[in-house]
This record gives sequence, structure tokens and C-alpha cells, in this order.
Amino acid sequence: MARTPRTGETVLVTTHDLPMAGELREGFRHAGYRVELFTSGEDPAESEEPVLFILTGGARSEAGMRQAGRAAGLGLPVFAVIGRDGRESALPVVTTAFPAPADAEEIVLMGTRAIERGRLRRATGIVGETDAMVEVLERIVQIAPVDATVLITGESGTGKELVARGLHALSRRRHRAFIPVNVAALSETLLESELFGHEKGAFTGAIDTRKGLFELANGGTIFLDEIGEMPPQTQTKLLRILEQQEFHRVGGQKLIQVNVRILAATNQRLEQLVLTGDFRKDLYYRLNILTISLPPLRDRRDDIPRLVDSFVREAAERHDRGPFRGISAEAMEILLRHRWPGNVRELRNLIESMVVLAPGREIQAADIPADVRSGERSRALVPAGTAPARGSGDTVQALRPQLEFIFRTMMEMKVDIEDLRREFEAFQSEEQGGGVLVVPASGGEIVQPRRAGAPAEAGPVRGDPGAADDPGVDDHPGADDDPGAATAPGAADDPGAATAPGA
Repeated sequence: MARTPRTGETVLVTTHDLPMAGELREGFRHAGYRVELFTSGEDPAESEEPVLFILTGGARSEAGMRQAGRAAGLGLPVFAVIGRDGRESALPVVTTAFPAPADAEEIVLMGTRAIERGRLRRATGIVGETDAMVEVLERIVQIAPVDATVLITGESGTGKELVARGLHALSRRRHRAFIPVNVAALSETLLESELFGHEKGAFTGAIDTRKGLFELANGGTIFLDEIGEMPPQTQTKLLRILEQQEFHRVGGQKLIQVNVRILAATNQRLEQLVLTGDFRKDLYYRLNILTISLPPLRDRRDDIPRLVDSFVREAAERHDRGPFRGISAEAMEILLRHRWPGNVRELRNLIESMVVLAPGREIQAADIPADVRSGERSRALVPAGTAPARGSGDTVQALRPQLEFIFRTMMEMKVDIEDLRREFEAFQSEEQGGGVLVVPASGGEIVQPRRAGAPAEAGPVRGDPGAADDPGVDDHPGADDDPGAATAPGAADDPGAATAPGA
């Protein structure tokens, strides 16, 4: 039985091989897509909402290469039926090649998957063509339609929120609220109030009854980032929601029923937290029904040029940098060598800063920060678990760059301390009968000299570096109209991103 056609989504098929073109037309129509048959003189850009371009032959002809190039420029996947020698598969714009004689059913199946991945990229900004990211995208497409809980794992900055948004965008809940919450950004008391709401008079300052984020997300999706930081009492309440879809507001007795899908993410090993007693075992099993693991950027270096291109276009548009050409080959080589301990988030922020500050219309090697060019940033921020095993023969040699960096940093700190001591002594000599109040500095304390006549009991002056108040919550998430409109407190921005971009 044919699927209901998707409005406007069109598969473009060339007529080099008419019998093959006919089979593909029937196959994609049966899958629910419009199909346009293309002659060699037509332009893919003139079609309505094209989502896939297929060359049934002539991949090395001038007309075929021109059409394929135009299609690739539109961001379309380009499939090609190629000769048995496979030469056409080397063409840079061909994303998937099928040696003749090709199987039309296989092309339709793979084409449908490519279209789904493209839809996901447009919905979330996830960018990636490496095997690891294609696997992630296919996993999202596979599990998005079901309502099961999903646990998303990966290092910080890999784009876990983009994956969560993708799961929501392809689900039946996509027209309802998507509410992201950064668990680690809120104190235990505030977290419970924000998640579950509170009754009037439940605590000092609770002047009104207030709905929590689970109620605001009713019918939609809630994304709990950094779930490993959730306090034990809140874990118990979350477990009840997962099992019964019900909870009490803070200070309330009435059971609140909700219908919400829960997505969670962590950059920690929850199984280790279970062993140490910091995370409930039963909650872990309830969260770990379906999992998606995001690779670090250093394990998907082939995606870096695509991510850079996407981030450059995005930053140039945001900051009105006009026709920005991109990045030089030399600069790209430096970015490809970098270890990216901050993953896609680090790359995105770096590209944005260089687009803004670059004197020309192209990022050059000289525009890249010195610590990235030299590799110092990578050595300073080596992710946990990447060092050689203790006791291995080459441990010291492998760690030498990190040790050298630490040594240089310590020496620089020693110089700073010596300068500070000399300044204190000079200040002391200027004061009549004055003295320096020396107090061990720790935990962010700023120790200042005590002038003559100052009361001894005053102690050190402690600096408060602008501690931010806990963020508020958007009481009007626009659940029915804009799935991404709901903004939760402490929600982390994640590009990505694996950015687009990313992921």
C-alpha cells in the first residue's frame, strides 16, 4: 500500500536510462514522494522542494556533472548509477554510487533513508557524513517515532541537545512543547520547584501556585541534560513519573497526571555512579531503555570541513560579514590537526570568533589563536580517559607535552607570585607602622594588604565574581505552536554542534 504523498518533497531522476528511471519513479511514488524525470538540459534548482537527485547514467558527461553539481549545491544527496569500472564513484559530488546493473529497490530504500537524514539535518542543524554520524542519524530516525525514554551519552560539546531536538522533531509530539533543562545549573530546592511546580505557601516566597516544567511539557517532550547531577530526592520523583506518569507539586497533596516523553543526557558513566551510590539503580534501568552515543569530534575528523563551512556561513550571516569566502587550505589543516577537547561546541565558538575578527573575507592560518596553532590548548585540556595506561612503556614519552605545559604554567605562576610578594613589600615600606595581613588564599578569596590602622578582625577581602542568580522559567512555552519555543531554566545552548550544524 502506497504511503500518503509528502507535500512538495520531490525526487529528481534523470532519463539517461529510461527503464531504470521508470522503475525508480514507481518505487519512490509508492514510498510517498513526488518524482520528476529530468532530461540533460534541465536545472534541479527549478524544481519544487527537491530532496534527492539520482543520475541513472552519464555521471562523467558534461551535462551529468553540471546537473549533479547544481544538485549538490542545493544540499541534496546525489546518487549515481555508474559503470562497472567504478570511475564515477570518485566524483566529489556523488554521495552514493551503485554499479550497473543497479537494483531499483535498493536505490529506493537507501534514497528514502537519505531523505529522512536530510529532513533531520534541516530540523536540527546536525551536520555529519562520517560513518559514526550516519549511524547516529539513522538511530534517531529509527527511534524518534516511539515514545520510549532515550539516554543520550557523549562528551561535553558533542551536540546532545541537538539529538534530543531531532528525536522530538521527528516524533508524533513535534507540534507540542520541547523543554530542555540543565539539571546541573539548578540547586536541589529550585530544581524540584521548577520541574514539579509548587503550591502557594509551600516555602518562603511561594506567593502563588505555579505549574512545573513537567506540566508545561504535557503532550510534548522534556529533555533533562546532565542527568547524572540530579539529587537523590529528585531522582525518586523522576522515577515515579517514568513509571506512573504522575507526581505531586512541592507542598501539594494532589496527584498531577501528565503525558510526557522524557529524554536524558549525560557526559558521565551512569553505571559508575550507580556503583558509588550516587545514582539510583532502578532509575538507571528505566532511563537506559534506548541509547544514542555521540562520538567526540576527534573521532570524526572528516566532518570538520563540513562543520567549518556550516559555521562560517552561519556566523557571517549573524554578524553581517557579507560575502565571506570561508577558510584557507592552510588554516583548515591546522583545524584538522587539533584534538578538539571541547568538541563541536569549541569548534563553533572558535569559527564564530575568527569570522568576526578576521581582517579579510577568508580565515587565514594567522587568524587562528596561537594556542590552537601550537597545540597547547589540546594539551591543556586532554579529555579524561585519553592518557596512556599506567605502567605502559611509553607513558612518560606520551605525556611529555602535557608535563611540559604544566611545568611552564607552574613557572609562570611562580613569577606572578614573586611579583605580588614584591608589590606587597613595597606597599608595606610606604606605610608608617603598617603591616601586611597575610591569609592563605583559597576558594576564590582575594587577599588584599591591610593598611595601617585597619582593624585586625576585618580579615581578608573576599571577592564575589558576579555570582549569577538562578535563572527563571518561561511560563509561556508556546507548546502548541513552536516545539522549540519553550525555554527552561539553565537550558544549555548546544550547537553543534555536532553542530548544523552539528553534530
